[in-house]
Amino acid sequence: MRKKIVAGNWKMNLNFDEGQKLTTEIVNMYKDENIKDVTVVLNPPFVHLFPVKKLVGNTPNLFLGGQNCSDKTSGAFTGETSATMLKSFGAEYVIIGHSERREYFKESNELLTAKVKQALENDLTPIFCCGEPLEIREAGTHEDYVKNQLTESLFGLSDEDFAKIVIAYEPIWAIGTGKTASSDQAQEMHKALRDHLASKYGQEAADNTSILYGGSCNPGNAKDIFSKADVDGGLIGGASLKSRDFVDIIKSF
Repeated sequence: MRKKIVAGNWKMNLNFDEGQKLTTEIVNMYKDENIKDVTVVLNPPFVHLFPVKKLVGNTPNLFLGGQNCSDKTSGAFTGETSATMLKSFGAEYVIIGHSERREYFKESNELLTAKVKQALENDLTPIFCCGEPLEIREAGTHEDYVKNQLTESLFGLSDEDFAKIVIAYEPIWAIGTGKTASSDQAQEMHKALRDHLASKYGQEAADNTSILYGGSCNPGNAKDIFSKADVDGGLIGGASLKSRDFVDIIKSF
């Protein structure tokens, strides 16, 4: 059975004290409210990794993740952070190919293939992001567009390595645009992606792959979205910066 996962992406937010306060609140709520059977991943900026890991400790089902990693192992790459470094700080997951990385930093499918390889070589679970912008959605080519992202970046993986991947679908067209993606639209895309994965790796492998929804999920809509057959959790942005909201989302299964 595939995992239920809620990952919080802090993006470039929170100073040291704010990060400590948020983490402490989440950890305490997680323990006090007896949450079970949900894998929770905190993905803070790199500078927060060590202090957040200290607060998370060995809390069951609560993990640390990076927001990105380099496609290189080491070397003269000022400002970059390697997968090896992430692992050494206690990270277990890493977000790869987030829509903001693709848009602002022009990360290609080829580059993301190399980043996935680095993550896997360092025993990190990649949370691989895919999704379509508004013009692609309006043109009606969104399924082919997102399937191609998976094909070009992931379909070179062995069966063994593919089994370690988590997918996150981001409806970019519905994030900050005033448009809203319905839970049915989320299910439609998640089902299409799972079918595409099955065409390469077989139905059993596809059925065991967690596919997260990354489109403005909040405490008000999480229960409806998570109830869909092919939605296995969420990659949470803004709501992950508010402990009560984030924990309520975790409890929405």
